[in-house]
Amino acid sequence: MRRRELICLAGAAAAWPLVARAQQRMRRIGLLMTMAETEPEAQARLTSFRAGLQQLGWTEGHNIKIDYRFAAGDPDRLQSSAAELVGLAPDAILANGTAILSALKRETRSIPIVFVLVPDPVGDGFVDSLARPGGNLTGLTNFEFPMGGKWVELLKEIAPRLSRVSLLFNPETAPYAPKFLQSVARGSEASLLPVRSDKEIERALEEVASKSNSGLVVLPDLFTSGHRELIVAQAERYRLPAIYPFRFFAQSGGLISYGVDTLDLFRRSASFVDRILKGEKPSDLPVEAPTKFELVINLKTARALGLDVPLQLQQRADEVIE
Repeated sequence: MRRRELICLAGAAAAWPLVARAQQRMRRIGLLMTMAETEPEAQARLTSFRAGLQQLGWTEGHNIKIDYRFAAGDPDRLQSSAAELVGLAPDAILANGTAILSALKRETRSIPIVFVLVPDPVGDGFVDSLARPGGNLTGLTNFEFPMGGKWVELLKEIAPRLSRVSLLFNPETAPYAPKFLQSVARGSEASLLPVRSDKEIERALEEVASKSNSGLVVLPDLFTSGHRELIVAQAERYRLPAIYPFRFFAQSGGLISYGVDTLDLFRRSASFVDRILKGEKPSDLPVEAPTKFELVINLKTARALGLDVPLQLQQRADEVIE
């Protein structure tokens, strides 16, 4: 072998480790959650997201760094947390919920954002369409608005005399709430019940309970999730049959919950982040819908409210809490 060829080969060999390190450089992801960091549901969602990433070859501390922020159900913390994450200039951000997505959208139009648990991304102006999102946002929805009818249907199986239903939500964090009203109103008298504080929750549920044969539908919302302990306690205090959008409400003492499998959505969100880190654009990644739903019944709460849960309904449940 000629001396010049040998020197060239040696130089190339020395450069290989540098190329390999460059190809595996640490990527950065921002993550903004609706819940407090200490909540079991928040940790379960993070675990599912990290597991999804790991299946795709991304390991925290090895080739990705994740910067976490937690709103803890407080709308006032959203914007500052969103600004902090955007200021870190991550390669992508995972946004949990409508209010958080709104806050992030105000901070950046360039950093790719993957959203989870956003009911109406088109109606709220986040994406152009589900098939072709456009811009820097894409992700996973959680509920279609006809779900409201299903909630009332399930609630009436436990409380057959139910004739009027109130939809509890915070208008600042759940602007889509009125769109659930049409499907709820098909089977009973229905009204919106906006609340913005603990005191308003207490007053609102007292008012609902003052009318006979009333029930409560708690809408998916950063605020209602963050105040679920109070909502559940007040519903039991006033003996109100209530249905909730997520499993963790029933686990906190709520009568019944029916909604998406949140952990599955967080696991699936990892594939969006993976494709973005590998060079695809959010504008080209269609928004996806949930595929897994779960029904949870709390029999202990039903007994406290003096309600009988039909055996057939119990058999359909994914979990029955004794």
